[in-house]
Amino acid sequence: MKSVPEVSSRGASAPFIAMEVMREAAVLAAQGGVHGKRIIQLAVGQPSTGAPHLVREAAARALQKSRLGYTDSMGILKLREAIARHYDEHYGQSVSPDRIIVTSGSSGGFMLAFLACFEAGARVAIAEPCYPAYRNILKSLGLEVVGIPVGPETRWNLTPELIAKAESRHGRISGVLVASPGNPTGTMLDAVQLAALAKSCEAEGRWFISDEIYHGISYGMAETTALAFSPDALVINSFSKYYSMTGWRLGWLIAPPRMMVPLDRLAQNIFISPPALSQEAAVTAFGATEELDANVAVYAANRKLLLEELPKAGFDNFAPADGAFYLYTDISRFLRPGGNADSTEFCKRMLREIGVAVTPGHDFDTTRGGQTVRFSFSGATADMAEAAERIKAWLA
Repeated sequence: MKSVPEVSSRGASAPFIAMEVMREAAVLAAQGGVHGKRIIQLAVGQPSTGAPHLVREAAARALQKSRLGYTDSMGILKLREAIARHYDEHYGQSVSPDRIIVTSGSSGGFMLAFLACFEAGARVAIAEPCYPAYRNILKSLGLEVVGIPVGPETRWNLTPELIAKAESRHGRISGVLVASPGNPTGTMLDAVQLAALAKSCEAEGRWFISDEIYHGISYGMAETTALAFSPDALVINSFSKYYSMTGWRLGWLIAPPRMMVPLDRLAQNIFISPPALSQEAAVTAFGATEELDANVAVYAANRKLLLEELPKAGFDNFAPADGAFYLYTDISRFLRPGGNADSTEFCKRMLREIGVAVTPGHDFDTTRGGQTVRFSFSGATADMAEAAERIKAWLA
């Protein structure tokens, strides 16, 4: 009898629940909504605006004039030079274009960084709650994820002390991954906290990877890059969030000089090159600040509205939303046997009964996520207002 080959365990990663919610919401929208109401999307973390007009105009020119073939695996030089100028002008950090590799979204940056930094079986520390793809990519690469629970006592951020305690329990930790502003909480590390983490990793010989893809979207708290505190830090950013270019699949990774040859070789073999059209267009994105800051002003208005209205529905325990476009909140008061058993059931009912899509906390925290949800406020302010009214009536 012919044997059947087994599927690799690498493909057995947990689902990205936010994407599944988006899929169900799209199906309901195509069916005309629920109970005569259109679907309001507060689940997915992407801007509701399109790419800036400068970017779209540059893409149109490139379509007419460029062959758009393969590019250098590290990205076209003029884009890497534009990114380097951004770090000089925005952060006061001098970064050589030779330390920058353009990637297929931040996801490509994470993949390259994890492969170049860690041997199979190495332990990597992340905060919980966190962006679920961190955990799932690390596991699929044969790395051990050390999830460190965080909460209000550290403003939902990792500290050197928490990492040291985790190492005493789990064994040698080879790297630490942080995000500021974070997803799902929106909380940020200030300069002192970020410096402490970077310096502690440097002292302990750990890789320090800083996810900075929500830089540009903050509400009064200054953004700081890990490059200011450690020459060995790896920084990942993206054109998806502040630059409103999610579907263009373009990001970048900044790494120490000794990492560039391994990263380049990995990129050559795994990705060949980032998307040519996206690169040509993205060169102009840094000149679209006025338009992009107007988007952030909308997010700020949405944030203010929800922080005023959602407590009227009973939500009163939010993580500090310093940046990004998320509110992460406890919903334990709404859970009961035979009703909303956990956050997943709560979100399913909200979508199917009032047409508002939000993401259950299970996506972000495998142990405590049953009692939390994430609201994304990246859409139109009118949608935020209507969603809040529906939720208040639903929970009344």
